[in-house]
Amino acid sequence: MSHAIVVHETGGPEQMRWEPVPAPEPGPGEARIRHTAVGLNYIDVYFRTGLYAPPQLPFTPGMEAAGVVEAVGEGVDNVAPGDRVAYAAGPPGAYAETRVLAADRLVTIPDGISDEQAAAMMLKGMTAWYLLRRTYPVAAGETVLVHAAAGGVGLIACQWAHHLGATVIGTVGSADKAELARAHGCHHPVNYNSEDFVDRVREITGGAGVPVVYDGVGQATFDGSLDCLRPRGLMVSFGQSSGPVPPLNLGQLAAKGSLFLTRPTLFHYVAARDELETAAGELFDLVRKGVVAVEVNHRFPLREAAEAHRALEGRQTTGSTVLTLD
Repeated sequence: MSHAIVVHETGGPEQMRWEPVPAPEPGPGEARIRHTAVGLNYIDVYFRTGLYAPPQLPFTPGMEAAGVVEAVGEGVDNVAPGDRVAYAAGPPGAYAETRVLAADRLVTIPDGISDEQAAAMMLKGMTAWYLLRRTYPVAAGETVLVHAAAGGVGLIACQWAHHLGATVIGTVGSADKAELARAHGCHHPVNYNSEDFVDRVREITGGAGVPVVYDGVGQATFDGSLDCLRPRGLMVSFGQSSGPVPPLNLGQLAAKGSLFLTRPTLFHYVAARDELETAAGELFDLVRKGVVAVEVNHRFPLREAAEAHRALEGRQTTGSTVLTLD
């Protein structure tokens, strides 16, 4: 038997229970992984609360992890027992000591990157990749707005956008988070508790606005984000940590400058094996070169995942958090 966090009913953190579960053998095209570190992400909260419908009840949360391949099924040739691997953007199930999943969703962790780093970077780092490299390819000389700049995705996105030659404006919730964002490539941290971020963006851009806003916050920032865009700018709403965005009158997009709006998810950018390899490869390359630092700032034992969720929802975390296994 193995152990996992199991959610029998959606709701608060108390719904997550540490329980014994079977450890099935991998079938054709599958691999069994013994996890060494599990990444914590806001999407885990969405599934736990029922904001996103879980695949079934009961279920095990978690979208990214790193570990060692224990066994493979028939037809698997991209990984072998003993390989260090990581994954993200598959079905929930990472909050477990072991799990079986499709082997083509796994990437091998290169030397120089620890299991904790890999578990902390896969979902957040590949999210930053598709935002900056695919949804709106950032070019040198542009100015971009990144919300929650001191969060897991935000810190990676700020460093990556800086590396691409962009000027980065980032919103944060405290002076300490502003300094953290600044240390990770954010040129203009804006504390939304003491400043109006729309006014600051207009001031920094000389009234022009930005060509793109990367918004993982949702309800609390959405309307202001639209007001930060230049005509024909792109609003990228990729998360909703403050709550879902209310229904939108599309006429607002016209009135505010013929704006574009998209609601992307990582899965659709790495669904094909070659896209997954490209995303992970570019991410690993920048981390190994020191261009992007992935810092694990918080650790919780996996069995105490409820406490990790309370810290995340209480905005008590910065950067990446991992759930550790004994």
